[in-house]
Amino acid sequence: MTLHLYDTATRALREFTPVREGHASVYLCGATPQAIPHIGHVRSGVAFDILRRWLLATGYDVAFVRNVTDIDDKILTKAAENGRPWWEWVATHERAFTDAYDALGVLPPSTEPRATGHVTQMIEYMERLIERGFAYSAEGSVYFDVAAWSRDPDGDYGHLSGNRPEDVDQGESADLRGKRDPRDFALWKAAKPGEPSWPTPWGDGRPGWHLECSAMATWYLGGTFDIHGGGLDLRFPHHENEVAQAHAAGDGFARYWLHNGWVTMAGDKMSKSLGNVLSVPNVLTQVRPVELRYYLGSAHYRSMLEYSPEALQEAAAGYRRIEAFVHRVAEDGEVPVGTWTDGFAAAMDDDLGVPAALAVIHGTVRAGNTALSGGDREAAREAASTVRAMAAVLGVDPLAEHWRTAGAAEDATAEALDALVHAELEARSTARRSKDFATADAIRDRLVAAGIEVADTADGQKWSLADRRD
Repeated sequence: MTLHLYDTATRALREFTPVREGHASVYLCGATPQAIPHIGHVRSGVAFDILRRWLLATGYDVAFVRNVTDIDDKILTKAAENGRPWWEWVATHERAFTDAYDALGVLPPSTEPRATGHVTQMIEYMERLIERGFAYSAEGSVYFDVAAWSRDPDGDYGHLSGNRPEDVDQGESADLRGKRDPRDFALWKAAKPGEPSWPTPWGDGRPGWHLECSAMATWYLGGTFDIHGGGLDLRFPHHENEVAQAHAAGDGFARYWLHNGWVTMAGDKMSKSLGNVLSVPNVLTQVRPVELRYYLGSAHYRSMLEYSPEALQEAAAGYRRIEAFVHRVAEDGEVPVGTWTDGFAAAMDDDLGVPAALAVIHGTVRAGNTALSGGDREAAREAASTVRAMAAVLGVDPLAEHWRTAGAAEDATAEALDALVHAELEARSTARRSKDFATADAIRDRLVAAGIEVADTADGQKWSLADRRD
């Protein structure tokens, strides 16, 4: 079986046939860094990292572009609310996203372009659209003409999302000047006092969201490329408008559209407006990074992933069963990365069927544990080697250097913290024996302020990290 992917545009499972044999080009809508990333944000990163790893594992040379939307209405609003320069606000939260991706073992993209670095490409794109009659300038702004594109024999507005042109609502603010039709969307927004702006032939201003991605995707991957990915919520208006302006400009654009499902809580999409955000740093106080990655990647990428603390811990326990088996075998010597099973390959080729692939991995773990119990070390080693190969495709190989390095760093940090806390507790014990209760209380207060809980038990002083989950 060859790789088949569900294409949102055709609403069908299609065999993956790349533009260029042996090469896969992928564009993923990345972060709009306006706040600390939550696990809903990074699910997309993990899902498309698994796609990339499977493409690499099956012999493709992969060009993987993941952009940063570093100028946006929400960014400007958040920066202003916090009294910070917009560029500093972006840089701070972009680093937080990078840290989250790195912690979860997401491979760095081939390139990570920022919108503000590609204004020249956007100007050229707008010039093409205006020349072809599908965009117009008005009062310093530039708009895409939805009606003109819909009337064109090649016009296909709405084919990606299923929306009819006459029914669309772009969701743009009402103060955009000079728009002829409410269905039109901004390619370029005229400058406003106090906002950043860049010069163009039509006046100073800043780019519209949709134009940014079309310009960057085609600049790096060419007018026609293989896969465009992103979250389900981007299908409209963002991706619909991307493909409309790209086709109207004469580009073939993406041949396959892939959309990942949301992380939900009580059936609702995780979002800041619902107040149900779980930041990545916070969740990583509950499970290890590799366990969070396993959890986020364990459901099929197109399905909704309903979050609960119990589901997170259940997934972590599932990963630990894989990890424990591989480590048991590794105690007797090196476990090389082997090859995956036919069942695993069939699952992955069927639209990245990770749940079925994980079933194969756990079945192999059970067989390996049975071999260990029966004293068949060679069979156990072969099973562990196979498990490593399959887990590596999902980015969770227990013996991968990334996780071994992270584990060593965690162990070193834990040992250092334990030594420091025990030194403080010993000083507290000395103070109490000397009846210097003021010093003893001060030491305890200092530990509590640092997030360390101290309990006096019959077996002596015991300490633990305080639970500071929201």
